[in-house]
Amino acid sequence: MKYTDNLFSRPRDTRVPVRPDPILSSRPPSAAPVAPAPVPAPPAPTPSNDANAAAAAGPAPSRLTVGPNIKLRGVEIDDCDTLVVEGRVEATMVSREIQISETGSFSGKVDVDVAEIRGAFQGEMTARRRLVIHASGRVNGKIRYGKVNVQEGGEVSGDVGTLSGDTPTVRAA
Repeated sequence: MKYTDNLFSRPRDTRVPVRPDPILSSRPPSAAPVAPAPVPAPPAPTPSNDANAAAAAGPAPSRLTVGPNIKLRGVEIDDCDTLVVEGRVEATMVSREIQISETGSFSGKVDVDVAEIRGAFQGEMTARRRLVIHASGRVNGKIRYGKVNVQEGGEVSGDVGTLSGDTPTVRAA
């Protein structure tokens, strides 16, 4: 096929298929065909295997990754167990977990169980269980959390407080 030919508009191959020469074949042409040997069935899975137990427990968790150099704007993200942000996202999200990488940024509204920030977050965040801000992380906006862990170098600014309204549970790592 030439570089200028189109894959879908080229003519079909009209050559006649070549049949094997019976003289060159390893068995005589009058011999009956030999049936292939039976293939043994794979062993039955054991119930103690963790992978099988996880598969039997239910479907795999859903995961959405927004890769580097990708910009996702004006969407609602629902029913996603984990959102991994390596690019830019402007959205509203209700999920279990968000992970923002060093190159990632998220702006919008987030309602999650666990938030792990290595990049930038701007907006309104509710981390029901835990908010982790790594040394490269920058969080700004209205932030509510169950527990927070801020590494040295990480930044948090804006209206920041606990979900229960009690005294903040801040732990520097």
